[in-house]
Amino acid sequence: MDFLHTIFFFIVAIGLLVSFHEFGHFWVARKVGVKVLRFSVGFGKVIWSYQKNPDSTEYAISAVPLGGYVKMVDEREGDVKVDDLPFAFNRQSLWGRTAIVLAGPIFNLLLAILLFWSVFIIGEVGMRPVLGPVPENSLAATAGFVAGDEILTVNHQATPTWSEAMNILIAAAIESEQGIIVEVKAIDQQIYERTLVVPRNATQNPDQLYQQLGLKPWQPVLKPIIGKVLPESAAAEVGLQTDDLISSADGIAINDWMQWVKYVQERPGKAIQLKIERGGVQLSLQITPKSELQADNKTVGKIGASVLVPDDLLKNMQVEYRLPVFKAFTAACERTWYYSITTLKMMGKMLIGKSSVENLSGPISIAQYAGQSASMGLVQFLKFLGLVSVSLGVLNLLPIPMLDGGHLMFYVVEAIKGGPVSEKVQIVFQQIGIALLMSLMILAMFLDVQRLFQ
Repeated sequence: MDFLHTIFFFIVAIGLLVSFHEFGHFWVARKVGVKVLRFSVGFGKVIWSYQKNPDSTEYAISAVPLGGYVKMVDEREGDVKVDDLPFAFNRQSLWGRTAIVLAGPIFNLLLAILLFWSVFIIGEVGMRPVLGPVPENSLAATAGFVAGDEILTVNHQATPTWSEAMNILIAAAIESEQGIIVEVKAIDQQIYERTLVVPRNATQNPDQLYQQLGLKPWQPVLKPIIGKVLPESAAAEVGLQTDDLISSADGIAINDWMQWVKYVQERPGKAIQLKIERGGVQLSLQITPKSELQADNKTVGKIGASVLVPDDLLKNMQVEYRLPVFKAFTAACERTWYYSITTLKMMGKMLIGKSSVENLSGPISIAQYAGQSASMGLVQFLKFLGLVSVSLGVLNLLPIPMLDGGHLMFYVVEAIKGGPVSEKVQIVFQQIGIALLMSLMILAMFLDVQRLFQ
């Protein structure tokens, strides 16, 4: 079911993003006066199509859902009927062809603005970005961060929730910005500005970088009371229930939930003798934590139960963030611009070897992110779509033959020299472009498969 869930939302995501991209080409082509033969979502064999009449556009869904295309009347791609010559793509003005090619990436960026706009209007509930204990010798400690600091802005961008704060911080840190300006509200309710300095030789792995920063969310001291038991877990198998208070483990008194979590994690596959209190009655149980392999190849114990969080504490730490319509639109434009610039910087750093290629995501990773974000709710899925739409728009603007940016590069040369680039030169550059794109796809797939085995 998880696999089907992931595949379904991957197809939904790619279908929407590709359709919007290709619709940009299609819509502008029709406005310029170019005849469109086929609008296809997907590549390869056509599995469904609709055409009103022989002279109208054929709308199709094809077998491989990793892209799409708009097929226009073009003399370079075959014979064209005499009546259709005025509507051929290659006979349009330079500015007309430029507008058609540019429309795809622009529509992706417009879609990103629309998606982020929706996110800001709908709003979301998240945890306030309040810091817990800051490890000594961490980058955060060096910058003067202390427990209880609440992050208000990062580089002047509002960070109402923990996830927003960490996303913007990690992105800025990966860019190796020497001075990340973080505005915080301290325990004394005063506003302070702290400068987080990231060394130029810092790791580009987001997980490792997060550890180096030393920013952890504040966690209250909670009683070891069971809040929820997952089905088919070790806790469910031995009969643990909501509101059970864990008194001791192997004769050791358990005073708070984090003490219990650490005790369980250190004992994967080992039986633990428990004493619990249920409705005023003391009970004895034996539970064996299941082994779980973490990303750092460390095996920890898990019982599949969460802590009971008091309602008043949860409400105090939660924040609901939404914006009015006009402010939401401005914020959406700013967010799209920020992610666009960040994506360009990341690509540039990977090109010159200053950023790890491990940051690349292939179709497997994108599918996993689609499924995970959809599981977290509509707002998270819309955020995911917005981020991928920005990436798709920026990627297609790169001056690489076979991409929209490659065609735009030829048009710039045409405008400068006063005539089109020869077909022979275009073919050579297209072959180079195909080789580059295939190499990039193979590398992304390799990294995806490597992550699966890890």
